Amino acid sequence: MPNYRRNRQPGGTYFFTANLLDRKSQWLVTHIDELRIAVRKTRQLYPFHIDAWVVLPEHLHCIWTLPEGDTDYSNRWRLIKKTFSKSIPKIEYRSEARIKRHERGIWQRRFWEHTIHNDADYAAHMDYIHYNPVKHGWVKSVKDWPYSTFHQMVKKGIYPEDWAGCEAEAWETGERN
Repeated sequence: MPNYRRNRQPGGTYFFTANLLDRKSQWLVTHIDELRIAVRKTRQLYPFHIDAWVVLPEHLHCIWTLPEGDTDYSNRWRLIKKTFSKSIPKIEYRSEARIKRHERGIWQRRFWEHTIHNDADYAAHMDYIHYNPVKHGWVKSVKDWPYSTFHQMVKKGIYPEDWAGCEAEAWETGERN
């Protein structure tokens, strides 16, 4: 069995990516209310601060800051995935292995995590999250994607409403210094 190493910084800030198993599905936006409920229920049991979040049809990206002394983001992801999966109809394909393990065929088993190291790293990942719907071709303008914290960031004055994501695009292509 693989030994996955995770960086655990108590009270740390982390960037995450979680993917659905079927990368052609649109369950995350089709069932956005169920996802929001799953996150809210998880936060009630295991609090964390949502710094940024974007939900696309088949994957999501977010930045969380955990409470001081806390490193248990894995349990939070387990609960979010489990609560979401239980709330949607059982119509997905399941492999023999998933059937044997009594697992739904909704999420990829793992998630990707990156510890945010400094302000520049934080800013780059914030830009990446908010630019992601444009990157994947879902919208032409960042402001047009409804499932993002971008709109809250505009209200707080962090981004202008017409932000085009040039910084995120440069970061994605490796042109950012």
